Amino acid sequence: MTDRFESPLSSRYASEYMLKLFSSDTRYQTWRKLWVALAREEMKLGLPITEAQVAELEAHVEDIDYECVRAREKEVRHDVMAHVYAYGKAAPSAAGIIHLGATSCYVTDNADLIIYRDALRHLRGELLAVLANLADLAERTKAVPTLGYTHYQPAQLVTVGKRATLWMQDLLSDLGELDFAIENIKFLGCRGTTGTEASFLDLFDGDEAKIDAMNAALAADFGFSECFDVCGQTYPRKVDSRILNALSSIAQSCSKLATDIRLMQHDRQLEEPFEDSQIGSSAMAYKRNPMRCERICSLSRYLIADAMNAPMTASAQWLERTLDDSANRRISMPEGFLCADAVLRLARNVTDGLRVNEKIIDRAVREYLPFIATENLLMEAVKRGGDRQQLHEIIRRCSMQATEKMKAGGECDLLERLSAEESFGLTEGEMRSILDPRLYIGRCPEQVSRFVAKVRPLLAEADTAADKIEV
Repeated sequence: MTDRFESPLSSRYASEYMLKLFSSDTRYQTWRKLWVALAREEMKLGLPITEAQVAELEAHVEDIDYECVRAREKEVRHDVMAHVYAYGKAAPSAAGIIHLGATSCYVTDNADLIIYRDALRHLRGELLAVLANLADLAERTKAVPTLGYTHYQPAQLVTVGKRATLWMQDLLSDLGELDFAIENIKFLGCRGTTGTEASFLDLFDGDEAKIDAMNAALAADFGFSECFDVCGQTYPRKVDSRILNALSSIAQSCSKLATDIRLMQHDRQLEEPFEDSQIGSSAMAYKRNPMRCERICSLSRYLIADAMNAPMTASAQWLERTLDDSANRRISMPEGFLCADAVLRLARNVTDGLRVNEKIIDRAVREYLPFIATENLLMEAVKRGGDRQQLHEIIRRCSMQATEKMKAGGECDLLERLSAEESFGLTEGEMRSILDPRLYIGRCPEQVSRFVAKVRPLLAEADTAADKIEV
């Protein structure tokens, strides 16, 4: 505990990996690595920079004097120049060539692109792990009949596994958006104050080939295959919009999954993991609240709202750049990633330990099965010579009467009522012979098998051997 506010995303929800990735050390060490790479490539291309200067810069990537930075920034009101000053104090022989020809966005924007790419790759692994858990659940329960619901009212039967594939299909769509965001992140490079590369035309005496070689080498140094074709001072803020949209999509799918589980846990059909010593309520000791799924929904709501920041920022950028993106992006982008990380970690935990209470599911199925079977009973009665419209009216009337009895606390007696109708033409025993739930799940098992088989090669990338996620 501290005497200053600390974001719950940092203190409670996000992973150590993501917290480290978005830490000050990672960000500012990446700045220094970018300055080292720039000096090295400029040296290779003939600028008056020595190997000793590059080596000194390399030796001081990690030892950042944050007190020096804070004092200098308070004086000059410029964070990048404060870091240049502190770096120069640590590497005095190279102080005069740090940031040569560059503008602030060379380090700020390129560092962001590096961090965002690595964060997206991490989230991809987490998403695949959730999908792998759901694939196992789907195959395991592909033939377990359960009530389907439309309008949250009992409908035709589905299976537990079929419902899991619906969750999977949403998440696979999110994976496609995530992959698109990863594949389309390019490097900004070192392009100057308005993206014209004018400073480098001067430095390289008009040799444009050297500018292109420098930017290609810088991109390769940090694992990028290309730079944006054109830019202003910054990389296009549409990139941020695309990223947060992908993260919002993940939140939407995970929230839907978690909401479905919460609804089913109300009836004890499904239950999220619950530890032996876990307390569900401070007052009601018997409670097994779906707190993980509730947390998924809560955090997802925040992430969906947070994702609005990037499109508003992208739409408000003036000409080659304006600084009103900066303060917003410092908050909205890291928090979007940390929140997505938290949501996926929770989803991975829930799907890894989801409990399927088959006996309770079967009891609910059998309670409603006589109503669900009425269409089949109608067809059978027609085959025996009945009038379809008259039979429909008998079923409607008897169903309403049976429902009223159930509302009064009685048992469902629909089949008894139908058999008492002489014109219906079926005995109660004949009707019960076709009340096997497996007759009413359609092609659910085949659909699940086909879907999971199609997805399995992709899920081979999932780190299913990782330690159990603690949340």
